[in-house]
Amino acid sequence: MDRNAVRHAWDAVSDAYARNRDPTGSDAALLSEFVADLPDDPVVLDVGCGDGARTLANLPAGSIGLDFSRRGLDLATTTVPDAQLVMADMLQIPLRNDSVDGLTAYHAVFHVPRESHSAVYREFARVLKPDGCVLMTLPGGRFETVRRGWMGGEMFFSSPGRAQTLQQLREAGFDRLETRMANDPLGTSSEFVFARLAKGV
Repeated sequence: MDRNAVRHAWDAVSDAYARNRDPTGSDAALLSEFVADLPDDPVVLDVGCGDGARTLANLPAGSIGLDFSRRGLDLATTTVPDAQLVMADMLQIPLRNDSVDGLTAYHAVFHVPRESHSAVYREFARVLKPDGCVLMTLPGGRFETVRRGWMGGEMFFSSPGRAQTLQQLREAGFDRLETRMANDPLGTSSEFVFARLAKGV
């Protein structure tokens, strides 16, 4: 699926996804640890925020939610009315260099073709301040597929695998990688990674 097709697919399933997501759970609890390690009054970006209930609602007030689904952002205006919402693709984040203290990307990057994941992580590094922190889902396998019937529609999933993802993060300038297992929004277990942007990158 090309990027416009993925965008339209998310518009079609956003309501069903919001209904089926559990807004609590151990992956949401990781956010408390993430926020506690940020500076005072941080600028935080949530990439792939969707309706905002799972991640953005648990970040500091005024955090930025980025998504390229118009329907997802429409839902987020109600769920997180104090957030700053931006419609854009994570491959081209419309923020200045070194402007963000922390960045989250829950269940988001694997909706981008795996050959573009390195470019996504370079964008994350570009907008983060030195020593900025990322918390994101770490895909466990190598795959590229369109799942038909997913949330009543269809969705594109793509990953180069766990080891390659960690390597791509390091190549983009991230270090101090720490992984954790947690329950994801749909009730299964997923791995997450905390990573710091090396100073001087």
